[in-house]
Amino acid sequence: MRLVQVLVPDGTRSAVLDELDAEGIDYAVFEETGRGEFEALVQFPVPENGVETVLDRLRAAGIREDAYTIVLAPETVVSMRLPALRAKYAGHRISRDELIARALDLAPASSTFFALILLSTTIATTGLLLDSAATIIGAMVVAPLMGPAISASVGAVLDDRSLASRGVSLQAIGLAVAILTGAVVGVVVRGTILVPPGLDLESIPQVAERTSPNFLSLFLALGSGIAGAISVVRDVGSALVGVAIAVALIPPAATSGLGIAWLDWTVAVAAAVLVLVNLLAINLSALLVLWIAGFRPEEADRTARARSSVRARVALLVAAIAALSLVLGLVTYASFKASTFESETNDELAQIFRTEYPERLDFVDVTVEYEPTDILLGNPAEVNVLVGRPATEPPPPDLAARLDRRLTNATGEDVVVRVGFVTEQRTGSVDVIDGATGSASRRRDPPAVSSPHPTVRLTGAVWYLFE
Repeated sequence: MRLVQVLVPDGTRSAVLDELDAEGIDYAVFEETGRGEFEALVQFPVPENGVETVLDRLRAAGIREDAYTIVLAPETVVSMRLPALRAKYAGHRISRDELIARALDLAPASSTFFALILLSTTIATTGLLLDSAATIIGAMVVAPLMGPAISASVGAVLDDRSLASRGVSLQAIGLAVAILTGAVVGVVVRGTILVPPGLDLESIPQVAERTSPNFLSLFLALGSGIAGAISVVRDVGSALVGVAIAVALIPPAATSGLGIAWLDWTVAVAAAVLVLVNLLAINLSALLVLWIAGFRPEEADRTARARSSVRARVALLVAAIAALSLVLGLVTYASFKASTFESETNDELAQIFRTEYPERLDFVDVTVEYEPTDILLGNPAEVNVLVGRPATEPPPPDLAARLDRRLTNATGEDVVVRVGFVTEQRTGSVDVIDGATGSASRRRDPPAVSSPHPTVRLTGAVWYLFE
């Protein structure tokens, strides 16, 4: 419910009260003594969905826009006529004025906005480097990006150019500041002992997640924009929806900044593309929801201008998203192809060792290095196979070449195969195989092994890998 207070101009009191009586609304009238051109203050309760309809009728009866109109949210309103009012205005939306007020409330002052952007991006960048999803989520709670996105859409549908331009500028400058903040934090951290020397950003799962944008990212952004518009129109869950919008923008922006700090342009560009796609999708979905909900300027000439503006914005946003979706499509296809290759490689290797080497060799493990960027750049897939063999069994000299041929035929991809062998060591004595000669000797203590691969520990045995 809303409690509306309206100043009634001289000579319009009867017309205003007749309109309220026609709507079946209870009201109270107070004498106005502050301004000479008004004769009374009328106060009445009305469901929030009916505020705009009632105010439009009162304006037609003589309420001027330069008069004070105050809309309050009371705790409780008790009246026998309220059920009929709720039924009458069911399905209606909130008023234009209240929508603008909510949009303004969500877009803080510039100093506050940029301070929160700096803090949220710093926290998110730290969370990315720590590979901490909880820290990143905490940063999203602070991020103030929902307000500008909604303000831009509200300004467009209501032909409020100042509101629309402020929303657009806050989004653009805010994300630029976020990327710059991520880069500065990255440069500072990289020059300290807080991160390992030579750290590969793409080896961090939280970073890698934001450097392979696909169509699922687009759905996240579209859903966030729709939820943001609905939450403002219905006045529910704005804080939680703001987190969803921030998730689509702040972590990718921080990731792009880290890519700049590490001079890893693949990370920087991929994350920046994700930021841009998400930003455009959020604005598109919010704009469409508000327009479909029926929000329009009050004046007919401004309505026509708003319609033209919304159409132009939608066309521009759709064209930009379509262009960037080519990148999303390529990454989605490359990700699917890489996943399919890994699955086919595992199946083919298991089949090879099961049928051709059932007793001589054991298929222990395989790692596939075939990222979407490798597919897009035409790099071959790297397959590292770990094979177990008895101490008395020499390693097949042509195993890597045979596996290369089989995998190439099975997957249709260019493959580079590396094969490592492991031998069993048991408590008390150890069979050691010389990697160069294949000769066996016995030692009581495990030998020191220098290998780029980690020691593979199995139940009841310790395997040492050599190539």
